[in-house]
Amino acid sequence: MAALATPPPRTGLVVVQALRKKHCAECRGGPVGLLMLAEGAPRCLDCADLGHLVFLPRGDTALTRRAREESSLSAVVVRFNRRKSRYERQGVLVEEAALARAEERCLGDAEVRRRRRARDARRRAVEDVRFTDAFATEIRRLFPACPAERAREIAAHASLRGSGRVGRSAAGRALSEFAVTSAVIASIRHVDTPYDQFLMSGLGRYEARRRIAGVVEARLREWRATG
Repeated sequence: MAALATPPPRTGLVVVQALRKKHCAECRGGPVGLLMLAEGAPRCLDCADLGHLVFLPRGDTALTRRAREESSLSAVVVRFNRRKSRYERQGVLVEEAALARAEERCLGDAEVRRRRRARDARRRAVEDVRFTDAFATEIRRLFPACPAERAREIAAHASLRGSGRVGRSAAGRALSEFAVTSAVIASIRHVDTPYDQFLMSGLGRYEARRRIAGVVEARLREWRATG
């Protein structure tokens, strides 16, 4: 029987979700998907006295925490990730009655949590509007001749939450001149030049940028003009 890699030490009991099902070294039953390692040998959950527990997959933090609080016996379930060469948590084993009690507790405050999420969403929306306004204002300061509506469009695109665009970077949040100018250049590149068409035709990114560089620079000079 092939040996299993020993998972890293954790607080409490650890159960391994085997990549390939193994047979129990004690009762010879199996193959089993969940097992414990005792003295380097796999044991099925029944032989490890954990057979009465139920599996709760990861994903709901509140439910997992409460289920473990309610359960007098629990175990963390891990699985080896070959690509990352490490064990990763998959969920927990808890008593069935404890899971039921935890679910009742979560249902009891579901409305409270829903309202909290709604408040947080409203707060983030207000913050996003303020930040987009500040970004657009900074665009107009650096590029006074940029049309106000265009500045707003550039700011909204660059500062979209979760987009990973320059406006959400640390420099973007600080409204650095580099970040704001980068957002303006990106907009000019995609809106005012045939850059996208060059890419679609198979032209390399650097060559496409070289071909439109003059148009971009001309538009930047135009928008920097103070009248």
